[in-house]
Amino acid sequence: MRYVLFDKVSNEVILLARILLMVLFVLFGWNKLTDFSGTVGYMAGAGLPVPTLAAVVVVIMEFFVGLAIALGFCTRPLALLLALYTLGTALIGHHYWTMAGADRMANIINFYKNIAIIGGLLLLCVTGPGRYSIDRR
Repeated sequence: MRYVLFDKVSNEVILLARILLMVLFVLFGWNKLTDFSGTVGYMAGAGLPVPTLAAVVVVIMEFFVGLAIALGFCTRPLALLLALYTLGTALIGHHYWTMAGADRMANIINFYKNIAIIGGLLLLCVTGPGRYSIDRR
């Protein structure tokens, strides 16, 4: 069965999906960029080696890669890269299997939200950015 309405607006829906998927990354990446010393402190507190380098990677991935995908620039490879990054953050930042109580439940939710985001990123990697993107110009 064909969904004629979606066929007619598929490029618009892909644009909306790309933007909505990147809102989280761009907003939180911007916060980490504008409070870079706080981000470094958080990375150090999380026990990550070379916290300054970790903070740089996080800002690049969340803000700059997120912005590039929202604009539709190098969408497919960056979506795949961001999916791998998101898997890493799920495993490093939301290791609920080592927790108990409320912390465990909060991290289960965040872990599986990351898994859902990975699904959206992989779908974007397969579908591409749509007509309204820098890639298509």
